[in-house]
Amino acid sequence: MHKKQKSKYCYFCVNNIEHIDYKNWQQLKKFTSSYGKIVPKRRSGVCSKHQRDLAQGIKRARFMALLPYISK
Repeated sequence: MHKKQKSKYCYFCVNNIEHIDYKNWQQLKKFTSSYGKIVPKRRSGVCSKHQRDLAQGIKRARFMALLPYISK
């Protein structure tokens, strides 16, 4: 017996956010796990286009020391 999955909506499409900015680290932190890893799109519900932009933004924020590479 499978549970019926709740359909997930892209956070960025719903809120009309076109550009994911690496300087907004509070927003990017929501899409990382407790270990600091990038959350997969099947768990976050983000569409493919925004998942690619999100991953690039998180990587840039890590490089600029706004987000940690690992947290534990």
